Amino acid sequence: MSTPISVNAYAMPIVRHLVANADQYRLNISRLGNGAIIIDAGIQSPGSLEAGRLIAEICMGGLAKVTLTHSSTFRLWPLMVNVHSTNPVLSCLGSQYAGWSLSHGEGKGAFHALGSGPARAMAVKKRSGADEPVEALYNELAYRDRGEETVIVLEVDKIPPVELIDKVAAATQLPPEQITVILTPTSSLAGCMQVVARVLEVSLHKAHSLHFPLEHIVDGTGYAPVPPPHPDFIKAMGRTNDAILFGGTVHLFVKGSDDAAEALANNLPSSVSRDYGKPFAEIFKEYKYDFFKVDAMLFSPARVIVTAIESGRSFHAGALDEALLDRSFGE
Repeated sequence: MSTPISVNAYAMPIVRHLVANADQYRLNISRLGNGAIIIDAGIQSPGSLEAGRLIAEICMGGLAKVTLTHSSTFRLWPLMVNVHSTNPVLSCLGSQYAGWSLSHGEGKGAFHALGSGPARAMAVKKRSGADEPVEALYNELAYRDRGEETVIVLEVDKIPPVELIDKVAAATQLPPEQITVILTPTSSLAGCMQVVARVLEVSLHKAHSLHFPLEHIVDGTGYAPVPPPHPDFIKAMGRTNDAILFGGTVHLFVKGSDDAAEALANNLPSSVSRDYGKPFAEIFKEYKYDFFKVDAMLFSPARVIVTAIESGRSFHAGALDEALLDRSFGE
């Protein structure tokens, strides 16, 4: 009898490694008033690319390998992040996807964040006296994790209020001191790394939006260039998105018919979106910084390969766009 996979059990040793070697990775470790551990990877500490690499593996529930290499694919941007997961659906959608909307307060003083990482798989709310996942996605995945400690990653540039972490504690049914919160501003080295390491995740999310059966995705890899960080949040966010939209490549291995694999390949690349064709920061500005007005089909890799493992045929679609990448990273 196989043991159920626990994204928290796989991720927590990496979390403990980060805490134990915080000086090496240039991190600040502290505790909130409620006892929750805070790992600052770029707010009051410089952080590092290696910290971002490890945080990406934490985000993916310890079910993926994230590595850094150099490549001649792009003339000016040789640094690449490579992602490979043995269980891409659970690793990417069940853990890494930033799908938990968290907030505290109102007006200008309100704190908003999207949570990613293993804590999502433990988060529940009460409905009609029964526990149900905070995110409906977990009903489709038929997955829920339990554990004695957990970790959540927030892409924010300030320390979250205690009340927000109390909400995380209540949803995960753990005491606050058993919760670790990793903070990665998008403008930081670690933030850039861990966002671009979502190159495989965005392809899984889009496959889900296209109604491709998730149980037919059996393996996956991806890589994308790591952008230079930018101190301006909008430009930093734009660069991390563009790294995937114009420079990302994903290879999925799927079960099912060749027709289904070919249709998935043809519909996955970012270039099929109506908003494709300019750096993300420009698109965001045109929509008056309303994220929800951006075409959801934009968020996907530039180039995809889908292999139908039962026939051995592979289907290629999309293309890298070095000119747009240069425009985004160089401005």
